[in-house]
Amino acid sequence: MAQLQRHHIKAVTLGTSTVLAALDTGDGQAHLFFTKGSQLSPIMAENLLTGAEIRSVGDAPWLTGSCPAGKVQTFVDSKLVEIPLEQPQLDMMSGRNVALATRNDETAETVLQWLTYHAKHQGMTGAVILDRAKPDTDETFVKALSKGLKKLGDMAVVFVDCDVPLGLPDTAPEHHPYVTPGAPGKDRMKVPPADPWTAPLGDVLVYEMLRHLFLSKARAVANIEIYDLVPADPRGTMFDLALDAKGGVVQLVGQQCYPWRVREDDPVQFSDHICVQFDAKKRRGRWCAAMSVLPDQAVFRMVRIGGVEPAASYPFYRFMALRHRAPSVSKIVPKASLIEHAPLLKMAKREWKHQPVLMPQEDISKPPKGDNSVAIVTCMKNEGPFILEWLAYHRAIGIEGFLVYTNDCTDGTDNLLDLLQEKGYLQHRDNKFHGTGLKPQHHALQQAEKEPVIIESDWAISMDVDEFINIKVGDGTITALFNTVPDANLISCTWRLFGNNDVHEYEDRFLVEQFFRAAPEFANKPHQAWGFKTLFKNVGLFKKLGVHRPKGLKPQVWDKIRWYNGSAKPMPEGEYRNAWRSNASTYGYDVVQLNHYAVRSAESFLVKRDRGRVNHVDRDQGLAYWFRMNNNFEEERSIQRMIPKLQQEFDRLMADPDIRAMHDACVAAHKNKIAELRATENYSNFYAELTSARMEKLSRMHRHFGANVFLSGPECVPDEVLEKDVDEEFFFTVERGETAH
Repeated sequence: MAQLQRHHIKAVTLGTSTVLAALDTGDGQAHLFFTKGSQLSPIMAENLLTGAEIRSVGDAPWLTGSCPAGKVQTFVDSKLVEIPLEQPQLDMMSGRNVALATRNDETAETVLQWLTYHAKHQGMTGAVILDRAKPDTDETFVKALSKGLKKLGDMAVVFVDCDVPLGLPDTAPEHHPYVTPGAPGKDRMKVPPADPWTAPLGDVLVYEMLRHLFLSKARAVANIEIYDLVPADPRGTMFDLALDAKGGVVQLVGQQCYPWRVREDDPVQFSDHICVQFDAKKRRGRWCAAMSVLPDQAVFRMVRIGGVEPAASYPFYRFMALRHRAPSVSKIVPKASLIEHAPLLKMAKREWKHQPVLMPQEDISKPPKGDNSVAIVTCMKNEGPFILEWLAYHRAIGIEGFLVYTNDCTDGTDNLLDLLQEKGYLQHRDNKFHGTGLKPQHHALQQAEKEPVIIESDWAISMDVDEFINIKVGDGTITALFNTVPDANLISCTWRLFGNNDVHEYEDRFLVEQFFRAAPEFANKPHQAWGFKTLFKNVGLFKKLGVHRPKGLKPQVWDKIRWYNGSAKPMPEGEYRNAWRSNASTYGYDVVQLNHYAVRSAESFLVKRDRGRVNHVDRDQGLAYWFRMNNNFEEERSIQRMIPKLQQEFDRLMADPDIRAMHDACVAAHKNKIAELRATENYSNFYAELTSARMEKLSRMHRHFGANVFLSGPECVPDEVLEKDVDEEFFFTVERGETAH
């Protein structure tokens, strides 16, 4: 017959310390368990218990000693304070398989389902549940629990509450997405007020306290949460496994699971949870321990047993939406990471006869043409002199689709692009982003999703006019790239930052010819250095275009992704949803790289700064930007093998007198703008800084600097560092400060 016992923890304050419980062990000894952060001096400890031994678990003092007088008392502020001694209540859980759990506002129905499930699949016959709610605020819950327990047969439950909060201080409620592990967009959330009554558990010494109060004679104890379920395992129950394990401990390994959607007005249930994250590697730790096997020094903690190495592991599921509540699942987990999980679907139907909301079906489609055609979408503003080289180069390597968005141009860029559209070389659109609340590039990409040149191409990529796809295999064409990775549907081209090559003045010559000094391949700082742009196949893997890669992964088809880096090596699954830059394990340049001529000549950079940025419109392109992006470490001429093909295509374009005239007009406008800017004191001084010997030296020293140097700007580098030889081995960094632009 089911039993329900209630137990109230009445804390006692001793100045800066709070005692949760004082337990009489029956042999003249006592345990005192304090709250996290309690200050306990050796003198006070000796006043409380004779021969006191102080341990600390989770920053909470645990005091053990003798109590010859049969009571615990001390003076606090000249007043005698007595701490009532409690007797352990071990009989109720003696010989039982018990769960040790915390409840943070889960419903009685949820708790009863949790008890029933584990009784059926794990042979659980007891539970000690620590209720996190304020005392006397959950009477309706207790009545419902008591009523439901009558149907459970041999199940003993101790329901414990406490008159002080046990949550992490200065922390929001555990239910809020801000506190939910893995919830997206935390940097954009308004942080809710702290609430120690509902915050995640902070006083982990309560596990040892509850052990000594109720669990010392239990057969085995599993520390799991009310929103955890431990399925049956062919090896036997977790309790039996712990009893057979050396040291008596089994590590429980939890996988977070989620609903796809919960029907409107329905309460969240275990049976709604049918999804897991395809790219989640981290697991949640808990434990199960056999009390008769545990060594004496073992200590109950939250995710492990201190002092014992687990001898085996055992899986469980954590049903996230039962504790972490939000109006939609997307607030607690990126839905692009969710996939249906067959064991959970079976569980929902088998255990609860429930039909959860399933994920919509998705599948990939065939590419529109089947010819590996490629389209580039790009944004420009006052890029007139550089358009023809960029267009000619990418046509020379086999790309035929070009969609160009422009805004607020004053140098003839629009006129040249209109002419090129008229002659059939590209599509030009006015980027009417003003008043939309979107950045220019984001607005352009949104509009591009409706354009035939993008929709009807097999492949697409979002990239800029200062970026050149440099294919290092075969004949350097896009066909050679696709032949190298024939099954690919995404190929990320990592930036190789090209510096100004100490070129100060603008010349109407090919960028790929003038600028041949670049960052080394291993250039993990600044963080922009390893950004990438991604060629992607139009087969429906993602929902929309993105600046660096397509966005909005359709998780139902994640296993169809064949994503390669610039060395034709598969990208890890963890990169599929959000990655926009390479890292030490994903960068590669053996097959393809994106030559990024971010600064060009010093004179052209004056114009770039004057016109502003296409995407980060609120950020200046000042000396710090030049410092970050101007890397002249080593020669890198691999793209120059394509100059003959580039020249041939460029000459063909320039053979059209209309195009030549328009290009020449853009060049003239660029030169005039340079002269106008250099005539001002501000830009004259800026040009002098850009072309100084100091900045030239710094452009070869990037590998010696920490990330904070690039954030702070070149002014933070002292002369004694600048004077070092660039080939010398040294490292220099500074404290994190305001980011310079």
